[in-house]
Amino acid sequence: MVDDPDAALAFYRDAVGLQVKTDVTNGDFRWLTVCAPSQPDVEITISKIGSGFPMSDADREALGDLMAKGLLSALIFDVDDVDAVFEHIRSTGAEVLQEPADQFYGVRDCAFRDPAGNMIRFKADKPEVADLPGAGDRGEG
Repeated sequence: MVDDPDAALAFYRDAVGLQVKTDVTNGDFRWLTVCAPSQPDVEITISKIGSGFPMSDADREALGDLMAKGLLSALIFDVDDVDAVFEHIRSTGAEVLQEPADQFYGVRDCAFRDPAGNMIRFKADKPEVADLPGAGDRGEG
C-alpha cells in the first residue's frame, strides 16, 4: 500500500528497475502492478491506501500511520551485488535504513524505505556462511 501511487511507481521503476506490468484505471480505482524484467510472472501491486476496499476514514488514517512507520510490509529482493544496488538506490535519494552488512545467517543485505514508508531490502547469499559468527544452524536440514 502507498499514499501516492505515482511516486511509488517512479521509485520502483526508476530506482529499483522494475517495469510496469499492468496499469488500469476505473474511476477512482487504479490497478497498478510492477515486476522484475527477469520475472514477469511475479507482480507487486502498488495500491493506494483503501483503494478498492471499503473502510472508515479512521481505518484509512491508522493504515497510513502504520505504513509511514514501515510496519505494514516489506519486500526482499535477491540480487547479485548488494553494494552496487545500495549505491544506485542511495544515489536516487531514497531513505537508507541499513547500509550493506554481512549477517550471521548467511546473507549480505541493505534496506531502504520507499516513498510511502514501506521497507524494501536487497540481499545476496554469502557462500562462506560457515565462516560467519553464529552461523551454525540456519534452520536447514
